Amino acid sequence: MHDGQLTVSAETVRLLVDEQFPQWRGLPVTGVAGAGTVNAIFRLGDHLTARFPLESGDVDVKRRWLESEAEAARELLGHTRFPTPEPVALGEPGAGYPLPWSVQTWLAGVVATDDDPGESVAFAHDLAVLIGDLRAIDTRGRSFAGNGRGGDLHAHDAWMETCFKHSEELLDVPRLRRMWEDLRVLPREAADVMTHSDLIPGNVLVSGGRLAGILDVGGFGPADPALDLVGAWHLLEAGPRRVLRDDLGCDDLEWERGKAWAFVQAMGLVWYYVESNPTMSRIGRRTLERISADERR
Repeated sequence: MHDGQLTVSAETVRLLVDEQFPQWRGLPVTGVAGAGTVNAIFRLGDHLTARFPLESGDVDVKRRWLESEAEAARELLGHTRFPTPEPVALGEPGAGYPLPWSVQTWLAGVVATDDDPGESVAFAHDLAVLIGDLRAIDTRGRSFAGNGRGGDLHAHDAWMETCFKHSEELLDVPRLRRMWEDLRVLPREAADVMTHSDLIPGNVLVSGGRLAGILDVGGFGPADPALDLVGAWHLLEAGPRRVLRDDLGCDDLEWERGKAWAFVQAMGLVWYYVESNPTMSRIGRRTLERISADERR
């Protein structure tokens, strides 16, 4: 999926765990299959998960990122009614693996890529509760300071142009360009709130059509209140999506900005992962189809 992507085997994980965390030597190591794009995931026994970054890079930079992820996870822990991972340990390079790695608690449930909650009204209610819980957490005076999604929409013009050029053989680019011209100028009025920032199917756990937990919480932080509304378009069909909007009481501007953030994310997923991660590419396509259908309506 990435240039110079690292390969991590169960044997390597076994060596690293036994050497650095001898208290876990008796725990079985099991690879976790999935459509994730950032980490290779391995289960340690029944209650722990080891996560290994897939993209090579500077050791100190990766360590700082893992430390910031853990800090975000600790801040979120216990502030929502749904389970979130708890950071447990930070591992060091070794056994042929060149980067730091992390251990956190395992959460029960099935990722939404494998158990689609799109038609579940109960899940839509749960998702609204989650977003409300996140928004209620104190920002402690912080505001969005990143380069990714969550600030100004038009700051993504260059990236969107890249996406349009790479998507010409895959999507109806002229129509999508026209849609972006309308979405990119939506004004920002509301103050930042705390957000998960990446509510895609691979980061959401489902059980019995209900929300069972949230993964990949390292991006938890202040951003545009509309940012977590990407979940409306990545996860829900039209009926449950209306339920989510009603529960949150979104006005037209906030709702359209949420659609815009989902559009930005989906445009990148389709072409970038079309060969290397078809599941992620299909997620992007489905989100764009939902947005296009809503625009036609």
